Amino acid sequence: MDRVTLAPKLEMSRIVYGMWRLGDDADTSTAHVQAKIHACLDQGITTFDQADIYGGYVAEAILGEALRADTGLRAKMEIVTKCDIVAPVGRYADAPVKYYDTSRAHILQSVENSLRDMAIDHIDLLLIHRPDPFMDHHETGAALDEVVASGKVGHVGVSNFRPYDWELLQSGMKTPLVTNQIEVSLGEISPFTNGDLAFHQRHGQHVMAWSPLGGGDLMTGTGPVQTVLDEIATGQGVDRAAVATAFLLAHPAGIVPVMGTNNIDRIKRIAEATRVTLDRPTWFRLYEAALGHEVA
Repeated sequence: MDRVTLAPKLEMSRIVYGMWRLGDDADTSTAHVQAKIHACLDQGITTFDQADIYGGYVAEAILGEALRADTGLRAKMEIVTKCDIVAPVGRYADAPVKYYDTSRAHILQSVENSLRDMAIDHIDLLLIHRPDPFMDHHETGAALDEVVASGKVGHVGVSNFRPYDWELLQSGMKTPLVTNQIEVSLGEISPFTNGDLAFHQRHGQHVMAWSPLGGGDLMTGTGPVQTVLDEIATGQGVDRAAVATAFLLAHPAGIVPVMGTNNIDRIKRIAEATRVTLDRPTWFRLYEAALGHEVA
């Protein structure tokens, strides 16, 4: 599988495996988690996406048990995780309300929690999970600089930020932000025209795409998009997921899809998307199906 360079000393696989639902699987045993990891590695998928809040703050620890049991796995992986969401579950069960915390104290503690839970000594990429309307960008930026300088975090970025959120945070930092993980798919095409993707493309920054299959709706639903997906998939001997993912891979911005499934058979087929070819007219057939009408 091809690789992309987000920054000096930070490469990712062209497709990332997302562990959002890791804690929701009926089988969270160490052996089963390791089987998922190996299914990814066998295809050249070496980058794994986590967040402290996933699974009610347990998904990182589930991954950590797998890494403790096979200490050789970590060297084969790039690990992404996120922080700043405080929800009244798990370790934050006593929180009076769900909120965002981008304070220095919270960021530093979140890094320590993630390192401990995942049984690792550094995080390859740490993302601020959601824009914080109460953010002191000088404090947050300095905290991110601090965790990078400590060696506990290799690089930093954000998730769900608009261009103005990105510029505000970056203005308070010495360390460059390297990526923005946003929702983009055939079920959410607004980033192609609202400036989100153009902003990062102009600066040569790879965007990571969460929910690239529209939360599963593109696979299970019916409609114009699914009709075109099925036609292309049949012609190229793959499934809808491969075509929907290829739609993102084909874009010149170098979008990095984050694929999340607990089904081992589906995990083993993730790389099929790299075999799909979409010329410009075919890409626009999908885009117009998602748009609901032809382009002006």
